[in-house]
Amino acid sequence: MAGDTHDPDRQSISSKTITDIHYRPLMQPEYTLYTRRWYIVLVVCVVSMANALIWICFSPITNLTTAYYGISSMQVNWLSLIYLVACIPVGFLATWLLDTLGLRISIILSAWLNLIGCLLRSLTVFDFMPPDARYPVLMTGQLLAACAQPFIMFCPTKLAALWFPDTQRATANTLASMANPLGILVANLLAPKLVTVPSEMPNLLWTCTGVAGLGVVMATFGVCSSIPPTPPTSSAAEASEPFFSGLKKLLHVKSYWVLCFVFGAGLAIFTAFTTFTEQILCPRGYVNGFSGMCGALMIGVGVAGAATAGVICDKTKRFEEVAKISFAGATVFGIVFTEVSRLRDMDVEIAVSISLFGFFGFALYPICMELAVEVTYPVAEATSSGMLFISGQVQGIVYMLVAQMIAQPLPQQEMGLPTGCSTNGSSIGDDFTPQDWTIPNLFLNGIAAFVSIVFMLLFHPHYRRMRAEELAKAETILNYESVDSG
Repeated sequence: MAGDTHDPDRQSISSKTITDIHYRPLMQPEYTLYTRRWYIVLVVCVVSMANALIWICFSPITNLTTAYYGISSMQVNWLSLIYLVACIPVGFLATWLLDTLGLRISIILSAWLNLIGCLLRSLTVFDFMPPDARYPVLMTGQLLAACAQPFIMFCPTKLAALWFPDTQRATANTLASMANPLGILVANLLAPKLVTVPSEMPNLLWTCTGVAGLGVVMATFGVCSSIPPTPPTSSAAEASEPFFSGLKKLLHVKSYWVLCFVFGAGLAIFTAFTTFTEQILCPRGYVNGFSGMCGALMIGVGVAGAATAGVICDKTKRFEEVAKISFAGATVFGIVFTEVSRLRDMDVEIAVSISLFGFFGFALYPICMELAVEVTYPVAEATSSGMLFISGQVQGIVYMLVAQMIAQPLPQQEMGLPTGCSTNGSSIGDDFTPQDWTIPNLFLNGIAAFVSIVFMLLFHPHYRRMRAEELAKAETILNYESVDSG
């Protein structure tokens, strides 16, 4: 059975190491680093960026998308929500595949799903496509790309564990994990530039297809193995738990489930803000270009925050402290953004608040992924980190649907004021109605505040992987001292 098969990535490393120890019992294991590990990180980054670009490209231009396809803003939001829905069942499959068949298959499969999904979406720009079929075909392409997401998003922790030393794991995880937000940044900047009127929608679709094609070439012809010839650390040399056995072990790790709930809430809130930014800002007169810039600032500054957190954790190993400070900071600046986004002509204040929200919020992603591996070792990395991501998707569906349902009509005194929601005079998609998003934003702020308190009070991790590596180093030193004394 698949569930009774050990992780092949670790199993082949472990077998080699055990053989070496059998013939050389007192010699130190040889841990080697390979330069090609950085190329694999690059491939993961490109495929993940392409996937995020496909995911979010319609959100910064919601009003123009409704005009081009003749659909409602709710239908546009479902082009993003489909990612969250698809991730739940596909996430379990991706976790199993990563832990049994390895990194290479997962990366290549994700790249091809991206490309096929993009090609389907691009068919909707041709005249032979009946108007009534355009949205279903678009959604089908979006669904295929959504299925690709777990296969690439679950890779960073496993890649960091199997190819990198303990002094580079958090950094490698940060680089690979932040590629997805960078793809969202590109979408926020690129979509308003490429599509200024509804008729320019093909520009965006073919650009996404080109980026996805690059990922296919790099993954198919560049990623030749899932594991290095020799392991980089003692923990990488150890066999991990079988998939189903690992799931059972997770049930007994309290700190992991606290982390799973907290991380899931944080990811869900970020997804909601990313999807709804244009709809939050345009009723107060902020145009698509400014909304896209805000999304780009949130992510660009956020990546800097994640990189800073990764370096700090690699140097100090204070994962818990960095994660708790980051969540608290993101909560505070999320509340500030909610308050200033309700007002007109607050461009600077909105940009600063959403940037700081990103700085603290993005630091959580790679650090929480590393924490998940630390507190559940030797459970396979894809299992522990994958369940966190699935938690984020489940909570994201709930929060985003609730947020849309509780959005209010604009106050009477604002009904005659100009907005940034124009569709450039198109008669199609005029059912896009600006709404007041104050209550949905406060709802998300309340969740963030509650989760911050839970995180501070209930999360007390034990670093099992670091402890195992310290014991392995101590055992090596004792072996050498035994040889010397002999």
